[in-house]
Amino acid sequence: MFVWADCSLPLFLSLKVAALATAVSFALGTAAAWMLARRRGAMPAVMDALCTLPLVLPPTVMGYYLILLVGRRGLLGPALADMGINLIFSWEGAVVAATVVVFPLVYKSSRAALEQVDARLEDAARTLGASELRVLLTLSLPLAWRGMLAGLMLAFARGMGEFGATLMIAGSIPGRTQTLALAIYDAFQQGDDARATMLVLITSALCVTVLVAAEQLSSLRRGRRRA
Repeated sequence: MFVWADCSLPLFLSLKVAALATAVSFALGTAAAWMLARRRGAMPAVMDALCTLPLVLPPTVMGYYLILLVGRRGLLGPALADMGINLIFSWEGAVVAATVVVFPLVYKSSRAALEQVDARLEDAARTLGASELRVLLTLSLPLAWRGMLAGLMLAFARGMGEFGATLMIAGSIPGRTQTLALAIYDAFQQGDDARATMLVLITSALCVTVLVAAEQLSSLRRGRRRA
């Protein structure tokens, strides 16, 4: 019981951070994917590269960029401080870090799913007077939701395991900013094998469950496409 009680706080914090990061990434990633899905040229290519960049950069590099952006002495730090917002060493900062890291997964899956929607259907809706927003909400998203949902699940699993950027922005404060990944590292450093093992098993079970569900959705999507 002691081990579980000691693991529950990092678990619930990780679930909260991953869920909020996935939700924010869904809104931003879907908007970006919709704007860039069928655009070609140099500028869309540059924007696509920027949206994908967090996927290939080391998490510590992204954490450093975030410090330069939202740190107390960062580009937006003073303005955020004037509004009473402090992202450094806070769980909100962990959400920001996780959002940046998982955003490319949502963006890429959403873009791929939206590009597979028949453009003729969208053009027909526009011809009938539908606005771009209405085309997106009533036509494109309903047709692309399976591929997007699979991407959201992968993003959630990635958010559960985020380490580098979160450590640099939020730190590893037990009960406040210590997620599962940070708690595992902390337990390992302290030689607490029982706690580390429990946290590893919990993280592995959650991520495997999410990945299996994502694969099932992808299989269903492929089967319907062949049909």
